Amino acid sequence: MRRVLTLVALAVLAACNNNQQQAPQKVIKVQSEEQKQLHQLDAFNLAIGLKHAIYDAGFTCKRITDAGYVGAWKNNDMWMAHCTYDKGAARDWAIFAGPDGSAQVRDCKDITPQSGLPACVIKERPKGSFTDFK
Repeated sequence: MRRVLTLVALAVLAACNNNQQQAPQKVIKVQSEEQKQLHQLDAFNLAIGLKHAIYDAGFTCKRITDAGYVGAWKNNDMWMAHCTYDKGAARDWAIFAGPDGSAQVRDCKDITPQSGLPACVIKERPKGSFTDFK
């Protein structure tokens, strides 16, 4: 009897361990209203929004002279802002807008191929000017 139970258990394990192909899992993108709204802003208003995220993260940005959408990374939308200052070198900031309305900011010089993050290269620029309010 023990031998029969052992054989049955082995057969069950073998059946469970077969290499059946599983259907590919669908990727679900969760997106907040804030993420959607960023895509609809003109250049001037996008600069204001990105500058707020930079300041809220504890950094500074005197003037944004270029900005735009970089791409999606996981459930975050990655944006880039080029900030100039009266004194000192310009800096590029990566702003990650999350599906929960949050934003994370990183200096683009810290984003390397080893980081696994997309390069700070703008793929879509908004309409309008970053400096002229109309």
